[in-house]
Amino acid sequence: MPAWLQRVVFPRAWLTFIVLVVSFLVFGVGTYNLFLVLKANLALIAEHGMQALADGAAQQLLELMVTAVLSMAAYVLFKACEHHLVQRLCEAKMEES
Repeated sequence: MPAWLQRVVFPRAWLTFIVLVVSFLVFGVGTYNLFLVLKANLALIAEHGMQALADGAAQQLLELMVTAVLSMAAYVLFKACEHHLVQRLCEAKMEES
């Protein structure tokens, strides 16, 4: 986990929640219809081969892969924030008991 995340974000529950929401939205936007577009791109390449690649299908495929990687990074950030908030809530509940 990056040190700045643990130093700046995690100590503040409200900021952790905001980062959680933003990362969830980035993940959702990044993956929206990603599978269908990737499937269509690969079908185009399979059907037209090098001509499709020369016409921009290769660039689109690379852009789709970058979008997938960024979406996964947003998902990992979401899960880290979720884990931290749940752990914080459970510890607060234990202290109350």
